[in-house]
Amino acid sequence: MPDCQIAMRDLRILGIGTFLSVLFVALFWSQLAQAENEIIRSHGISTLGELKYGPDISHLDYVNPEAPKGGEISIWAFGSFDSMNPYSTKGRSGAMSNAFFESLLTGTADEIGSSYGLIAESLEYPKDRSWVIFNMRPEAQFSDGTPLTADDVLFSYEIILEQGLPSYRAVLSSQVERAEVLGPHQVKFTFKEGVPTRDLPETVGGLPIFSKTFFEENDRNLEDSSLQPFLGSGPYVLAEMDEGQSLIYAYNPDYWGADLAINVGRNNFERIRIEYYADYNAAFEGFKGGSYTFRNEASSKIWGTGYDFPAIDNGWVKKVELPDGSVATGQSFVFNLRRPQFQDIRVREAIGLMFNFEWSNETLFYGLYERIHSFWENTELAASGMPSTAELALLEPLADLLPPGVLDSEPVLAPESRTRQFDRGNLRKASALLDEAGWIVGDDGLRRDANGRMLRIEFLNDSQTFDRVINPFVENLRRLGVDARHERVDNAQAINRERSHDFDFVTTQFPLGYIPGAGLRQYFGSATADTSVFNTMGLKNEAVDNLVAHVEAAQTQEELETAIHALDRVLRAERFWVPQWFKDSHTVAYYDMFEHPEELPPYSLGHLDFWWYNAERGEELRAAGAFQ
Repeated sequence: MPDCQIAMRDLRILGIGTFLSVLFVALFWSQLAQAENEIIRSHGISTLGELKYGPDISHLDYVNPEAPKGGEISIWAFGSFDSMNPYSTKGRSGAMSNAFFESLLTGTADEIGSSYGLIAESLEYPKDRSWVIFNMRPEAQFSDGTPLTADDVLFSYEIILEQGLPSYRAVLSSQVERAEVLGPHQVKFTFKEGVPTRDLPETVGGLPIFSKTFFEENDRNLEDSSLQPFLGSGPYVLAEMDEGQSLIYAYNPDYWGADLAINVGRNNFERIRIEYYADYNAAFEGFKGGSYTFRNEASSKIWGTGYDFPAIDNGWVKKVELPDGSVATGQSFVFNLRRPQFQDIRVREAIGLMFNFEWSNETLFYGLYERIHSFWENTELAASGMPSTAELALLEPLADLLPPGVLDSEPVLAPESRTRQFDRGNLRKASALLDEAGWIVGDDGLRRDANGRMLRIEFLNDSQTFDRVINPFVENLRRLGVDARHERVDNAQAINRERSHDFDFVTTQFPLGYIPGAGLRQYFGSATADTSVFNTMGLKNEAVDNLVAHVEAAQTQEELETAIHALDRVLRAERFWVPQWFKDSHTVAYYDMFEHPEELPPYSLGHLDFWWYNAERGEELRAAGAFQ
């Protein structure tokens, strides 16, 4: 064969090989792209990991599917109410006023980060979760019998976006590109490019659903306070109201979702009654007298010394401790960082040193509590030890923004004190910090800055039972030279002053989850510092914003834990809180006519959800005059 023919043959072979190679590469990337955009169709969705329950379950593991229906359970609430709209900053909404509303998805009490279809029968989404389609149950209806459709879902999203709480508006507007109706029972949410989408299907799937027709026919909006509740689709409706005094919710016998597997063994009480009391002691006396029948005890003093009344002696009331696997509530005193005297972290640290938890726990709380140190106390998400290599990879780029010690020390712990009210060692540490910060003790024993401004802090408090905690704290601070004062106000004043940021120091909570996402922005985000009802302290911190974004973007449990550990370190180092206490059990007392599954789920007490009423025992107690 001539050389030229051999060359031509080799060229053709080479061309075919190249073509096949290019074809193979194209097919590979095409298949990869298809895999990346694979549409997942499911009865539920998990933020991380797998769903526990399949599509064919008959009921949740922790319920009693044979639980009887009927009876009444009653609880108490603090203060008063003048509204039945829980989605407005105006007024004080009644307890459980969000019970009317359901959502497309719902969670369970024995899983973390999983949601299942409620109004939605199924959902569809690509692997990157850049959008989600909810296929709704056509049988879903509002409590007046009118159908619940995709138009109601879209309306609810839009009115929350336009009129909802500012913190919710900020989160939704920054993450959702659009919502659209695809059919009578099908709605689609598309998310913005470049935002973490891990949690977003569950975020929009968890929004409350209102009746569009009800809002339009009654000329209602989401911003106004009103005692007429909005129409919802939930299992309970408002039966009776004594304005500011009591509420009674009744089970709707025509509730559309009664037979759903997710609801079997739940919503067992015919009525749920709520009695309001002006103070904690009055509420306890009401329970002793049988004015209400279930009490989740939050006072260690009452738990330790108060349960010796006749109903206990007669065996009518049970007093029990039940396990609680939830994240601690993050209950704490919180500084208003909008106040100039609290801008210096040394001032905040000094004030925190003067709260004596050890003395309070032994003397006031009967040793019932543990100290909170972390925003994720009672879980493995709490930062501990020196920062790991993975944590440092997130923290070191933020070095110029971090408080001292974050990179090279163990996380900040709440200070320890001796078990007497006034700890001289902590006084010396606090005095040195204030001296260094320029707050010098004058002839009158009070501290002032170079301009003569006095270091003042006012405790805003609406709870009589907290007097015994705050007053010793105030005394300790005054011995430090701080002009500390305790301001007792009623519940309405406290709410209004907190919302208008008119306070120095207040008790609040940070109820964070095991898989936190966009909600972190509401508690800690700079963008919500002046608008959110949750960012009580008004935190504006670029490093925190950055780490919150890492938490939102985490795709594995390992990544999530690393990001939370790093965030926890920074939040604790900022010292905008003086952490209080928690307990890892529910301390409850109730009239012995309520029953619950033998093994409770780890993340919910569930007394209003999956407990039930023993009618025979209830009649016995009523006949004996045990309760009113």
